[in-house]
Amino acid sequence: MGIRGCGFAGAACALFTLAACGGGGGNTADSPMPAATPTPIPAPVGATDAARLLEQATFGVTASDVAHVQSVGIDAYINEQLTYAPTQYTGYSYTPHTAPVGCMGDGSNPPDASSLCARDQYTPFQVQRDFFTHALNNPDQLRQRVAFALSQIMVVSSVEIYEAYGLADYQNVLLNDALGNYRTLLQDVTLNPAMGHYLDMANSDETNPQNGTVPNQNYAREVLQLFSIGLVALNPDGTQQLDASGAPIPTFDGATIEGFASVFTGWTYPPLPGANSQWTNPINFVGTMVAFPDHHQSGTKALLNGYTVPANQTPAQDLANALDNIFNHPNVGPFISQQLILHLVTSNPSPAYVARVAAVFANNGQGVRGDLSAVVRAILTDAEARGAAPTTNVFGHLREPALFITSTVRSLGGQSDGVLLRSASSAMGQPMFSPDTVFSFYPPSYQIPGTQTVAPEFGIDNAATALARANFINTVIMHGGATPDPTVTGSTGTTINLTPLSSAANNTALIAQLNQTLMHGSLPSDASNIILAAANSVAASSTDPLAVARAASYLILTSAQYQVER
Repeated sequence: MGIRGCGFAGAACALFTLAACGGGGGNTADSPMPAATPTPIPAPVGATDAARLLEQATFGVTASDVAHVQSVGIDAYINEQLTYAPTQYTGYSYTPHTAPVGCMGDGSNPPDASSLCARDQYTPFQVQRDFFTHALNNPDQLRQRVAFALSQIMVVSSVEIYEAYGLADYQNVLLNDALGNYRTLLQDVTLNPAMGHYLDMANSDETNPQNGTVPNQNYAREVLQLFSIGLVALNPDGTQQLDASGAPIPTFDGATIEGFASVFTGWTYPPLPGANSQWTNPINFVGTMVAFPDHHQSGTKALLNGYTVPANQTPAQDLANALDNIFNHPNVGPFISQQLILHLVTSNPSPAYVARVAAVFANNGQGVRGDLSAVVRAILTDAEARGAAPTTNVFGHLREPALFITSTVRSLGGQSDGVLLRSASSAMGQPMFSPDTVFSFYPPSYQIPGTQTVAPEFGIDNAATALARANFINTVIMHGGATPDPTVTGSTGTTINLTPLSSAANNTALIAQLNQTLMHGSLPSDASNIILAAANSVAASSTDPLAVARAASYLILTSAQYQVER
C-alpha cells in the first residue's frame, strides 16, 4: 500500500489581546487600577487540523465537533475533555467463578435462558457491547481513547477473566486513572483482582520448602517488560542505549524478577461481602486485593538500579517501595510516552517527538512526574501531530479494527447497540478485551514485511481481516446495517443515516463532502476522480435517491487511503 508524503503545515501562532484600564470609579492618579491580565485568543484552527485532532482524540470525527474545535481552539477543547467524568461500565455484579446450574450455555438455537445467562455473565459479550455504545455516544471521548490504549498496554483478557463483571471492573480502573497520575494507575492495576488472577499475583505465596511454594514471577516480569520500562535501557528520546559492543543494555535480569516476585507475595482476592477474609479467598473481582503478612516473603529484595527493599516490612510497605522504584526509573517516561503516541497518533514518531513528551512525563511544568493528562496534551499538541498535513510519508497508522468501525459509524451519524460492531471487530482480528496473550492483539514492534517501517496494526492485517473490513462496510452502507437482536434487551440494531448526503448539489459536491467528513480532505484527486466516475455511473442507472451516496461512501471507506489514518 503506497503512502503519499506531505509537507508539514505549522500551527498558527497564538494571538493575545492586551487590555489596559484607565482611572475612574474613585481611583486616583496615585493609586491607578492595575492592568487587566492579557486574555489569550485561541489560535485559529483549520477544519483539516481540527478533524485530524479529533481522529487522534476521539472515536470518530463529526461535523459538529470539527466546528466546535474551530470555535474554541485546541487547548480549550482538550481542557473540556479533561473535565468530563469517566464513563463507567455499570449494571454488572459478582458472579461465582464456576457458573451455577441454569447459567451454562448448551448451544441451543435460539438460545434458551441458561445460554443467555452464560453469554451475558460468563463471556465478554455485554462488556464489548458497552465499549462500542460508549465510544459512539458518550462525551468523555479523550478519556475513553486513552483507556482503550491502556487496555492494550496493561492487558487483562477474557481468555482468563471470563466473568463479565471482572472485565467491566478492570476497564473502570483504566477509565478512572487514564488521565490521572501514572503512579496511581500502576498501583490500582497491580492490586486489581482481575489483574491478580490474569498474571498470577493473587495467592502468590512466600517460599516454603515444606509445601513447595515459591513466589510466582509472572506479574513481576510483565509489569516491567510491558507496563513500565521495557526490556532495554532507553535514552530520553526512546532510542536504545547500547553497550561498548553495540548491544542493547538490558533493564533487568533474573535476580530482579525474583526480587519483584518476592515483593508481590501475600496478596489474595478481596473477601466476599459478609465473609471472613482468609488466605486464598474465593475468586472475587470486586474491590482491591488484600494482604496476609504471614504469606509475604520476608527479607530484603533486590530491585531496579541497585535499590534493595529493607527486610521485615509489611506487604503494603514493600509494594509501595517497589512501585516507587518502577515509577522513578528513567525508562518509564519514554516507554509509556512512545506507547501512547503509537495508539493515539502515529506508529513512527521521531525521537524528538518522544523526547518532548517524555520530558512532560518527567515534569508537567509544576514539578509533578507521571501526570498523564499533561502527557496526553503534549502528545496531541506537539508540532509533529498538528497541522493540515502529516509531517512525513510514514506518519500515521492503520486504523485498528475498533477505531475503523467506530469512526465509520460516528462520522456518518450512525447508531448501534454494539451487537454487530463487537462481532465485526472480532472478524477483523480484534475481539475486544479478548487478546490471546498479555502482548495484546499485535506486537508494537511489528514492521511492514520487506521494510523498516514500524506498523503494529498491520500485524493483524491479512486477506481474511481485510475482507472482513470490506464486508462490514458492505453491511452498514449497502444493506442498511443490522436489525435489532431479539435476545438483547433494548436492542436497536445498527444503522447509518446517509440521508443528509442526498442534498448535495451534485456528485462532485457529494464526494467533496464525504472527503471532508471521512478523510479531512486528504483523498487524492485521482482517487476522487475514480469515485466520481463510479458515482455518475450509478446515478445514470438507479432511481434510488441514496444509491450514489452509498456507492461513494463504500468506495471511500474501503479504500487504502481511508484505512491508513494520517
